[in-house]
Amino acid sequence: MQQVDDFVAESTALYDILKPLSVADLARPTQFKDWTVAQVIQHLHIFNIMADHSLNDPDRFAEEWAKFGAAMRGGESMVSITERLLSGLTGPDLLDAWIGRVHDMAPRFAAADPRARVKWAGPEMSVRSSITARQMETWAHGQEVFDLLGIIRQDTDRIRNIAHLGAQTYGWAFANRGEPVPDPMPHIRLASPSGAIWEWGETSDTEHIQGSAVEFCQVVTQTRNIADTTLSVTGANAARWMAIAQCFAGAPEDPPAPGQRGPATR
Repeated sequence: MQQVDDFVAESTALYDILKPLSVADLARPTQFKDWTVAQVIQHLHIFNIMADHSLNDPDRFAEEWAKFGAAMRGGESMVSITERLLSGLTGPDLLDAWIGRVHDMAPRFAAADPRARVKWAGPEMSVRSSITARQMETWAHGQEVFDLLGIIRQDTDRIRNIAHLGAQTYGWAFANRGEPVPDPMPHIRLASPSGAIWEWGETSDTEHIQGSAVEFCQVVTQTRNIADTTLSVTGANAARWMAIAQCFAGAPEDPPAPGQRGPATR
């Protein structure tokens, strides 16, 4: 599965900008819910562990996720639960544990049947979708780190996995909010980082989204408001989708307000 290599590459790209940071830098709050950089990495690490369990030890995944869910229903925050489950792991030790797990779990996913089904917090998914989701979340949460440091990320065509996930979750974005899924799905035509053109859906003159694949990925992962992109959005279905797009599992989340997320001035 190319998606496994892409997950490792995405994680490594993020690790490379994190490794030189001081403990104080890792404690700086990002634009995402004021999570610190360390809390972002704790989040990625714990859910990488969960995904690894879902593939290799489903009973343990069920047990650990039941504890996680019970704590959240009891009012404990996701940040607090994660820090507790990781026994306060932070600083350089956290970075090493996170990237170490990435490299440990990759061969297990590479050896698995891509079509096999695994449990998750939301609906179960294929192994291929599971590792794609890990890349997506690494890329999405990595954005707040790049933004905090004032670095413009140099994306590659491996984000096609994320754009595909975004296109495939058109119906999910509406259904997750209890809204009827409007037909037709907009035609999507995106320019990749390499300049290649990627398309999804049936060609339409009345419902379509065109522009940068990077910006499309930013919208569907809710790291940018559609108003802060140059995407061309035509049609009522397309406009509503881009206002609520969510390619990740969990309860409905609203995108950041216009101007709320972006690279800091260095």
